[in-house]
Amino acid sequence: MDKSLTVRCLGMQDYRDVWQAMLDFTTQRTADSASEIWIVEHPPVFTQGQAGKAEHLLDAGDIPVVQSDRGGQVTYHGPGQLVCYLLLDLKEIGMGISSLVNSIEEATIQLLNEQGIAAARKPGAPGVYVDGAKIAAIGLRVKKQRTYHGLSLNVNMDLQPFSRINPCGFPGLAVTDLATLGVDTDVATAAHKLTTKLAAILGYTLTET
Repeated sequence: MDKSLTVRCLGMQDYRDVWQAMLDFTTQRTADSASEIWIVEHPPVFTQGQAGKAEHLLDAGDIPVVQSDRGGQVTYHGPGQLVCYLLLDLKEIGMGISSLVNSIEEATIQLLNEQGIAAARKPGAPGVYVDGAKIAAIGLRVKKQRTYHGLSLNVNMDLQPFSRINPCGFPGLAVTDLATLGVDTDVATAAHKLTTKLAAILGYTLTET
């Protein structure tokens, strides 16, 4: 069966506004609603996962902190980071959440490999890593087999705020981005390549808006 996946490129958006829009979309969608991916960048913000521990936020300073309902611990979003929100139906794609996370990681690893970067998973720590440094973080939420939240991939951003947290709950975890690794690209280009790979892995026909 042909499955359509709509990609919406939203530009720079406030985290809280997009979170509420994701929640509304997820709770209101019907069996006939096409799944979507939202591509966005956020102004600087720390977000704390549903079970996040306060001790992992070391020094927020003037960057706002939002208590989110996604999985995982604390992370940072800011300009130059590709945020990819996955509004999917697990029954439609025929997989559970762990398989979906694996697919997200695989698409990201393929993208990095094409740029000559050897990327890998880390057991017990969802996301994608390059030489032990985290370059992509994953945090999802599921309601009635529908997912929201998703993936962040560091493209070309100020990495300093990551030193003010224990990224994803791991003290001292190094964080990197594509620019630091010598890849000259932008968020829009990385988004197109990543969504194309995700659609292929998940069996979708891609429609961009």
